[in-house]
Amino acid sequence: MWHCYWRLSWYPPLSYDYFSLRPVLFISFSILEPHMNKARPNRRLTLSFTDYALLAYSACIFLLVVLAYVLALCGKTPHNPDDMALNVILGKPLQDGFILGTDYLGRDILSRLIYGVEAYFLPGMLAVSIATGFGALLGALAIISRKRIRQLINFTNRFLQIIPRLVLLLLLIAIFEPGIFLIMTVIGIVNIPSVATLVSARVEILRDKRFVDFARSCGAPLHAIIFKHLLWYNCRSLLISLSAIIMAEAILLETSLSYLGFGTQEPTPSWGNMVQAGANYLLQGDIWSSTIPALAIMLVLSALYLFSHTIVRILDGK
Repeated sequence: MWHCYWRLSWYPPLSYDYFSLRPVLFISFSILEPHMNKARPNRRLTLSFTDYALLAYSACIFLLVVLAYVLALCGKTPHNPDDMALNVILGKPLQDGFILGTDYLGRDILSRLIYGVEAYFLPGMLAVSIATGFGALLGALAIISRKRIRQLINFTNRFLQIIPRLVLLLLLIAIFEPGIFLIMTVIGIVNIPSVATLVSARVEILRDKRFVDFARSCGAPLHAIIFKHLLWYNCRSLLISLSAIIMAEAILLETSLSYLGFGTQEPTPSWGNMVQAGANYLLQGDIWSSTIPALAIMLVLSALYLFSHTIVRILDGK
């Protein structure tokens, strides 16, 4: 705080004695500094029962996914996902000790469902980190940088936006046969323009606000203005919401590729290839092998989308 007054004291006196008001400026800054990081005042938000229910639902699904991932890492599942019980093929739930039944090879559906979380959890987090990290940085730089740099960033964003994502992934798989981490890296890269566009729109509104002028007058470095005052304090809810949406898209693309046979391959469990394998036995009366993993996909995706919608209302006070 004191360095602001010290900086002003180095300016030479002007003819109209502007800097005779330095103590007044210093006191004013001292009062306004706690509030200058927010572009608008806080509003009291009254959450309805529906909001609490949506948050509780999203939190429960998230905890179940994390628990499944930890159990898969530790190998603490009811059965080995590759063990085959040939006497219980296409078993129904709660039959012979199999909680969710068995598939067409007699493998435990619950154990394979738990291990299937590994197919998208860390790769999905990689896609989210790439998209939100680079997208937020490029979105902020596109507004506060020079005109040529801004034009280059905007051109790159528009170029990446016109590329069909699923077609691009299928093309890369056909040419290079990449692994799941490379696929998620591509998903993160193609989502950078969407994040950058939304962040740049928010930053363009905020860059002329008074709290940015106060930060500049105090000698705050450019990176502090970008990461602290603009992105962290004022784009936080947007980035959290986008992270949930990108994670949902990563799960959907991974399961879609696995369903088509281009993603995770048997015998490694994935929710997508579990749905695809079980769909072949629907006409034989087995509805559990495909509907249970499909229901898991639906629950996780709905939880992510509902969380992204609710968290914006809570953090932005709308």
